[in-house]
Amino acid sequence: MLWAIPIGIVGARFYHVLTHLPDYFGPGINPWSVLFIWEGGIAIYGAIGFGALAAWIACRRTGARFPALADALAPGIALGQAIGRFGNWFNQELYGLPTDLPWGLEIDAAHRVPGFEQYATFHPTFLYESLWNLLVMGILLWADRRFAMGRGKLFALYVALYGFGRFFTEGIRLDFSYDTFGPIRFNQFVAMLICLAGLGALAWLAKYRPGREAEAERPIPLTAADDEPA
Repeated sequence: MLWAIPIGIVGARFYHVLTHLPDYFGPGINPWSVLFIWEGGIAIYGAIGFGALAAWIACRRTGARFPALADALAPGIALGQAIGRFGNWFNQELYGLPTDLPWGLEIDAAHRVPGFEQYATFHPTFLYESLWNLLVMGILLWADRRFAMGRGKLFALYVALYGFGRFFTEGIRLDFSYDTFGPIRFNQFVAMLICLAGLGALAWLAKYRPGREAEAERPIPLTAADDEPA
């Protein structure tokens, strides 16, 4: 399962490059810069997607049930995202619209988005999303105890809740977005789709896959020798 981590990092970079192609391909741009991950540019959507694919492959190879694994990881993923968002604070990036609220985030002049140099404090979207992810973790732990979630339902709930919160934080961010869908940013549109997909999966699983798995591994089929009496 450890190799899901590097694959997740590759996915995070892949999604970022895919949604920022003009930054990496064009006249005078070094195309090898797509590999310069230390210069920044990763996205959680790609990390979760590629990481989930790697985990699914690992489950197929080891005989573990992927839905059970996904459910077990969901609260920890939310906690990890809550902690990871503080990287935006250290880097003074991905903040929101200007604000004079008491908890406004002070941004150095060198890191202010062009056109907003006259403002000093901005919405700390990293903090909003971090607090939301902590709430998501709490909801997941409560829901699992209260309703005995299983068979992928807890992970589907995580997907829906994360997409819901991300939709709103994306709506106030100031970082440039190449693509928009009407009045909303591309990543905001993706967050909406993720939320709807999570809700749809949760509804389907609740109807057709009720309850929790009896075991976290698939049973190994008996061979002819195993079936013989001792």
